[in-house]
Amino acid sequence: MKTVKWIFNRIPSYQEFGLKYFKPGLNRIKKFCNYLGDPQNFFRIIHVGGTNGKGSTVNMLYSILQEEGYNVGSFTSPHIIDFRERISCNGFYIEKNFIVDFIKKNKKFIEKESISFFEMNTAMAFQYFKEKKVYIAVVEVGMGGRLDSTNVINPEISVITNISIDHTKSLGNTKLEIANEKSGIIKKNLSVIIGNISNNLKKFFLKKALRKNSPIYFSTKKKNNNILNKYKIPFKSINYQVYNTGLVLSIINILNKRKYIIVSEKSIKKGLKNIIKNTNFKGRWHVIKKNPKIICDIAHNEEGFFMISSQLKKESYDRLHLVLGFVKEKKISSLLKWLPNESYYYFCQPNIKRKYDIKNLKIIVNKIFFNTDKKKINFYDSVKLAFFCAKENSNSNDLILVSGSTFVVSEIFLLL
Repeated sequence: MKTVKWIFNRIPSYQEFGLKYFKPGLNRIKKFCNYLGDPQNFFRIIHVGGTNGKGSTVNMLYSILQEEGYNVGSFTSPHIIDFRERISCNGFYIEKNFIVDFIKKNKKFIEKESISFFEMNTAMAFQYFKEKKVYIAVVEVGMGGRLDSTNVINPEISVITNISIDHTKSLGNTKLEIANEKSGIIKKNLSVIIGNISNNLKKFFLKKALRKNSPIYFSTKKKNNNILNKYKIPFKSINYQVYNTGLVLSIINILNKRKYIIVSEKSIKKGLKNIIKNTNFKGRWHVIKKNPKIICDIAHNEEGFFMISSQLKKESYDRLHLVLGFVKEKKISSLLKWLPNESYYYFCQPNIKRKYDIKNLKIIVNKIFFNTDKKKINFYDSVKLAFFCAKENSNSNDLILVSGSTFVVSEIFLLL
């Protein structure tokens, strides 16, 4: 698709190239939205931020609202396979013709005002939802919150799933600094709900909400077995998805107290059960094959790898094969410490400019695993080669897990 190629070539993305193309601030997006007639004001919005679980939370809400019969939109990032995954309405991706027409109409403005890749996506999503006459949209924060392009909206409720260490060069080195950036989506007099956080951060968010006169709610941190028994969800055995489901149920409960958004228990059950069908949700502890079992998970920070560690304890296998690749900013040692020592490793580099170069990765990894059998530690120039070698070395009772970066998982799906 020529237009999408133009987008990536003319407007390089942060995901692809890194901080060089990260353009925080709201001036450009406000100007662009104003130029379009402020489309973000024509529909209701649930705004979802946080470190981990944003995509899962968005897709659960998106599926449930579809089952209730609302005309509903979804804006997420990054995409895994198709650029159009980012923007969808009622389970269908944005049409190619809409993208082409949007770029054609706004190309001069985009170039003149140096609109960033993510700003363009955000404005396009808002315009699409307006033209589709969406009643409510579920909008995922790109990065942080305070200066994120999506933060030009006034939502029905702001959601912060959790706070973990990630994107430290952009958001801060401590959880408190990161929480401060993510709390920027809390709006005056508008409700906010917070998911899995520590008591110290709970106090921080209470103060933030109090200053803005924002009603604040907290979702339980504990695993809720009632969710497992009551709802048929495709990933009910995955601990972190049970937490996300609990948060989603709390959000629905808050919205149900308002006359203009009502969601029945029947729609909740159907929405959670049909999430994959309704949203094409993928990449989260996603079993793509059995014998050997192959799982893809887009965990890319320490909290994500901790969740992987706890999830692996529930799996049964003879040997574990880990296909891992990263982007430049990641602290590799803080991620790998959560993985089982007896694993077989297949380190690789995703096919993007921002990749953690395999030569540099090899130096770091060899320092971390200096006492490990070197036959178990392997390095490859491509995701494809690493994956095929892992498959070749696996028996039917083994487990292959692909993770470390969204871009690594993306390449695996393209191979299938």
